[in-house]
Amino acid sequence: MKAMILAAGLGTRMRPLTLTTPKPLLKVADKPLIEWHIERLVNAGITDLVINHAWLGDQIEDYLGMGNALGCDIRYSPEGEPLETGGGIFRALPLLIDSPEECFLVVNADVFCDVSFSEFLKPELNSNDMGRLLMVDNPDWHPNGDFLLNESTGYLQVDQGRSLTYSGISLLSGRLFEGCSEIYADGVFGLAPLLLQAIAKNQLQAKRHAGFWSDIGTPERLDAVNEKVKAGEVA
Repeated sequence: MKAMILAAGLGTRMRPLTLTTPKPLLKVADKPLIEWHIERLVNAGITDLVINHAWLGDQIEDYLGMGNALGCDIRYSPEGEPLETGGGIFRALPLLIDSPEECFLVVNADVFCDVSFSEFLKPELNSNDMGRLLMVDNPDWHPNGDFLLNESTGYLQVDQGRSLTYSGISLLSGRLFEGCSEIYADGVFGLAPLLLQAIAKNQLQAKRHAGFWSDIGTPERLDAVNEKVKAGEVA
């Protein structure tokens, strides 16, 4: 199993913090956000990582290097201009899988979550599934959520279920991206349209995470996470 950490965002909502520092290197308890993710991945035995980057991406490479100090092997997928989530993953696919049937983990660098990746990856996907999303309860800043989870089946549904928010953490099959080179010729596209197609075909699982999660979307949220971690309320 390989994992991709999405680190190519511009971080415009975090300015002025991100004018000179890429968002994944902003710190929680004196440790960059992206390093928290890497440590959790390595603890779960996932040591082959791919990181995409765009804005100030050289700083990310300079800080992490090839991953030796963190017990992992890092390869980079630089983007001159951000390709959006779907496009960024699609470009990096050759570094993540050898065939469309393989799966890989995806983690947004700009979230903070105490998920156990080992537990999230259980059980293996069914052969027809396109992936599994980690879902969380809707936060105050996103009250309507993203997708509906049928908790009895464990699959996301189009028109019924519990409204939840996508955490930015997922297990995806390479088959989810088949045909993207023809549909999105410029290579720039979001992930949501692909997820919605899979949901419509009842091919996208989900797990609800009841632990801690926050989207680090504003300086205020970063401060709030810092306070909780330093107080020992979350680790």
